[in-house]
Amino acid sequence: MSGVSADSGAIALTPQDEAILRLEGRLLVGHTSKVIELASPAPSVAELRARVVERVAAVPPLAMRLGSSGGRAAWVSDPGFEPAGQVAEVAAGSELDMAGLRSAVAGLFAERLDRERPLWRIDVARLRGGGAALVWRLHHTLADGTTAMRFAQALLWDDPPQPAAGPGARAAQAADERRRRAHLARFFAREFARAQSPLDGAIGVSRDVAFASVPLRRLHDAARELAGATLNDALLSAVGGGLRDWVERHHGRLGTIRVKVPVSLHHAGEDAANADSFFIVDVPLAEADPVARLRAVRAGTEGRKQEHDAETMDRLLAELRSTHLAGLCERIERTGRAFALNVSNVPGPRVPVSVLGAGVVSMHSIAEIARHHALRVAVVSMCDTLYLGFCADADLVGDVGEIAAATEREALATIAAAERPI
Repeated sequence: MSGVSADSGAIALTPQDEAILRLEGRLLVGHTSKVIELASPAPSVAELRARVVERVAAVPPLAMRLGSSGGRAAWVSDPGFEPAGQVAEVAAGSELDMAGLRSAVAGLFAERLDRERPLWRIDVARLRGGGAALVWRLHHTLADGTTAMRFAQALLWDDPPQPAAGPGARAAQAADERRRRAHLARFFAREFARAQSPLDGAIGVSRDVAFASVPLRRLHDAARELAGATLNDALLSAVGGGLRDWVERHHGRLGTIRVKVPVSLHHAGEDAANADSFFIVDVPLAEADPVARLRAVRAGTEGRKQEHDAETMDRLLAELRSTHLAGLCERIERTGRAFALNVSNVPGPRVPVSVLGAGVVSMHSIAEIARHHALRVAVVSMCDTLYLGFCADADLVGDVGEIAAATEREALATIAAAERPI
């Protein structure tokens, strides 16, 4: 957020904010969701509302809504803001099993956030056994995955909020958020570009979601042992394996799928926030052996790293945007950077966390699909586990739980191959 108005406290929307809002429409929502499972005994809705009321001042953007200032769209303070009103209960009086939770999350995710209120909401689902799931939706104009983790630390986790940052840290944080929103706007625009893939189709409004989890350290070590590969290489390979059966059943012919690979361009000693870019890698769906597939993915990513493709692309596009060739820049982004599937990976808490004394058992991220992109995979780490969230068009993909379960099996097969006695 930038452009504070001295007289009203309003913050003018950046062009990136406006671009993201415009992309939300009848078929697509503009938010992400964190599904946070709490152990038994989980806090009551009243207790969660009290926590939000107590902590929300530590996260000022969560108290603002869309409005206008000086004839421009802006974030404005909401005089009627009631923090407790941002927390609601799902299926009050009932307890959900995993199938019921998946259904509830899919239904909530397809609903748009009310633009007359701050663009976030926590829905609480009671689970069998005394636990609960917090379904926290945040609009992308407020937060991406990394910012959402910072918000969770301030708003929900039992650790006390961090001390207020100094001027330098606040400036760096603001620059980081501007950069991330600019990246999100470009990302959404690219996903609207047409790309030939088995996931290309006319999406509708129905969503299906599913969850998976794999051991982080064991998968990391297996990737290194088997192929000198990275954890992200192993994730890409597992997702490719998870898609094999679905593609074969629905399309009959196995080939490759183009996957976006995020790359951090941070350099040690920089005061500014991390820069990022990405490159595209082909994941071979036709390869049934998880080790051979991992080695193929590693070869693809290693070549792009050696050629510094991400840095070159980032520099080229930045230079083009600063000239009259901006239109050419957009065409390059729609073609050379087109991809069939996005697999994002965000670091979460490295130590156990809790909410009002209830331990966080798991935390999955759900991210919206896009036109011609019927599936999206979002990964978040917590302690020594990777949690994968799958979001799909329910009509085009069907039961995305099958893909999630197959991806988990492929990751475990990779681990088993490395740990098998010689």
